[in-house]
Amino acid sequence: MKQQIIVSGIGGQGVLFLTRVIAQAAVDQGLPVLTAETHGMAQRGGTVLSTIKVGDYHSPLIRSGQADVGLLLWEDNLAVHRSLLKPDGQLLINAVGEGEGTRIDAGGLAREMGNPVLSNLILLGLAVRSRALFCDVAQYEQAIRALAPERFLDQNLAAFRRGLEG
Repeated sequence: MKQQIIVSGIGGQGVLFLTRVIAQAAVDQGLPVLTAETHGMAQRGGTVLSTIKVGDYHSPLIRSGQADVGLLLWEDNLAVHRSLLKPDGQLLINAVGEGEGTRIDAGGLAREMGNPVLSNLILLGLAVRSRALFCDVAQYEQAIRALAPERFLDQNLAAFRRGLEG
């Protein structure tokens, strides 16, 4: 099993938690995993890019044209990070309306749930439903249970399941 994944968004918490969930799912299966984050101007609302490599790799960096999957929490990052994906890579985007990739209004759904930060787990649910990632529903739910603070666990699981529904 080998997979290279990019996660991109504005600010850091949503991107970093999503990265941790995906990495935890790999660890739980006994798969080697490497992660790296580029924070840039995240403290001032700038872009955060996270890379995840599952499998036998020696460096966490993903070169242009090598990512299998792109999870974009902000549609405007498409122009910046699209070049990292393989030509046949799967692109999943938090976006309203038509355009490239598989899209879901994760931000709108998260606001309906009362917490805009949940858009990351809604997007993860879409990725699992689309069979873009290496794990199944139960493995990601286990990772969420392991990482989410107890007081947020139910809403995190609900957001993930909302993304599974579409």
